[in-house]
Amino acid sequence: MGFEQVEDYLADMKAQDPNQRDFAGALNGHTALAQLWSYQGDMGRAIEHFEVAYQIAASHGEKEVQFELEEKLGIARLHQGGLENHAHDAQTQSCLFPIDPGARRRVGTGSQRAIGHFLKFLKQDSSNIEAKWLLNLACMTLGRYPDGVPKEHLIPPSVFASKEDIGRFVDVAPSLGLQTFDMAGGAIVDDFDNDGFLDVVTSSWDPCAPMHYFHNDGRGRFTDRASRAGLSGQIGGLNLLQTDYNNDGWLDIYVMRGGWSLPARNSLLRNNGDGTFADVTREAGLAVPATATQTAAWADFDNDGHLDLFVGNELAPSQLFRNRGDGAFIDVGRAAGIDRVRFTKGVVAGDYNNDGYPDFYVSNSGGENFLYRNNRDGTFTEVARQLGVERPIHSFPVWFFDYNNDDWPDLFAPSYIISVEEVARSYLNLPGQAEGMKLYKNTGGTFEDVTEEVGLDRVFMPMGANFGDVDNDGFLDFYLGTGNPSYASLVPNVLFRNRGGERFVDITASSGTGCLHKGHGIAFADIDRDGDEDIFIEVGGAVPGDRHRSFLFRNPGQGNNWITVRLVGVKTNRAALGARIKLTLETEGGGRRLVCRTVGSGGSFGASPLRQHIGLGGAGRIEALEVWWPTSGARQVFYNVSPNQVIEIREFEKKFVKL
Repeated sequence: MGFEQVEDYLADMKAQDPNQRDFAGALNGHTALAQLWSYQGDMGRAIEHFEVAYQIAASHGEKEVQFELEEKLGIARLHQGGLENHAHDAQTQSCLFPIDPGARRRVGTGSQRAIGHFLKFLKQDSSNIEAKWLLNLACMTLGRYPDGVPKEHLIPPSVFASKEDIGRFVDVAPSLGLQTFDMAGGAIVDDFDNDGFLDVVTSSWDPCAPMHYFHNDGRGRFTDRASRAGLSGQIGGLNLLQTDYNNDGWLDIYVMRGGWSLPARNSLLRNNGDGTFADVTREAGLAVPATATQTAAWADFDNDGHLDLFVGNELAPSQLFRNRGDGAFIDVGRAAGIDRVRFTKGVVAGDYNNDGYPDFYVSNSGGENFLYRNNRDGTFTEVARQLGVERPIHSFPVWFFDYNNDDWPDLFAPSYIISVEEVARSYLNLPGQAEGMKLYKNTGGTFEDVTEEVGLDRVFMPMGANFGDVDNDGFLDFYLGTGNPSYASLVPNVLFRNRGGERFVDITASSGTGCLHKGHGIAFADIDRDGDEDIFIEVGGAVPGDRHRSFLFRNPGQGNNWITVRLVGVKTNRAALGARIKLTLETEGGGRRLVCRTVGSGGSFGASPLRQHIGLGGAGRIEALEVWWPTSGARQVFYNVSPNQVIEIREFEKKFVKL
């Protein structure tokens, strides 16, 4: 309809007397067509219309409009160059930032012309940091960085260099059969058929695109079984979560839809245990009303052994669905006191005060965040401002994690500022105009803002986000998938290493994980079962012309020991969400240290396995492995556990099982 309306308008105008034509209407019409073709991904036609608009502006002396179109043409040609070189759909190093000269684009026309446009733009506005960033990037794509960048516009290589190196991660997704080519979407890595091997499930924001269910054959290959599993009819969905909502021992899937868009029905997909899934949304009481959401959290808020569901909505009341235990849910959000209306982008559960009941943190865009304290009587009290954790004002992904292993869950809430300039300023250590990330250290039921002292006072555009232990040292690291819908949003995803719970170090460049394209659903998982966590990313933008294939970054390994623990609840929910694991390790100097984990899927956009992969550093044995179960309050302790194995622990059992 958009194409038809604009083309009819321009055709009518062309039939008019040239002296009577509205040049501003023609300029806006061709600019609109350029944007529509850009949306579709036909950059050739988009550039044609941008150039017509540019000529119209030039012929009427509209220099300011010419100036704006100069950058648009540069962005369009840079994107066109990426498409011509298959940077979106083929396995290539040309989209890993900073781009190695050896990965330069073979077809250089698009980038070369983009450089010309950016230089013209900067001639008029030499202080424009976004244009400088894109100019440096365009030069990288041709292998002309840094020497080919004019000195006055150069961003020095030292800005991007990593201070530490744990080895190069290599993308192995295509060789394993993990072939996706989608827009923004969710991702789950977990074992859906109980064969011991981790499968991969993805979704797409495209409302007509089906889900993918990649089954792991245990021999290093994945096959998409979405059709066989009954999932190919599940279309759209910006985010996904897994859990065992009915305690039958099989992981189910919850699909969230409508985020950034219009209300749509979410889906609860019950795992039938035979390789298929059934959509039970309506009979479960979760179909009405439809809402716009991309975030939810499973947690047993009343500790009755049945997992409940918190759904955060955009400009609609949040919902809290209590699991009745018979396969159905009832919305108790209003009675529980959590039904505030905000533009909610992230929801996570965590027991921040260690009272045995899960609390909820809600990340909002354009307003203060909420921390709902569980009153243990079916109601919640909002305490974010009271505890000083209400910021950032513009935030998106969020999570609880114990980054310093003191057995108190800390809170990470990065800001989401839609600005390439602010990201570039952060890299350049220039004064910014935007609020950065927040890391709140839990000091025993209260919080302290330690963002600056741990080295996280930075600005990114994180969407997908999750955490794991990439070097198996026992301290949780994290990865942020960055971007926004604009084609100009070419900023790298980032990997941060946790240094002993005291500071975080950006190792993006040295690890080779700085994918420039839009990062969404993210999961940390030992997919190849070699004892270290790999990183899976569902990559793709918000428009059809910005589709991308997914990545699986294989961990090069660090030589440290590890253990993977799968918990099975009996009185507590079967998936063991909220159960806590505490390991006591002997250090090299003869001392003791703790490593603490809480069972969950990680961040709020992307889902890691519920089995917990735990790094042990150089510890040769685990002196004590303690598990605490929230519903029963039971504690189990196992002594002198050997490392480098996968074990299963059932609630109340005196022995664990090696898997």
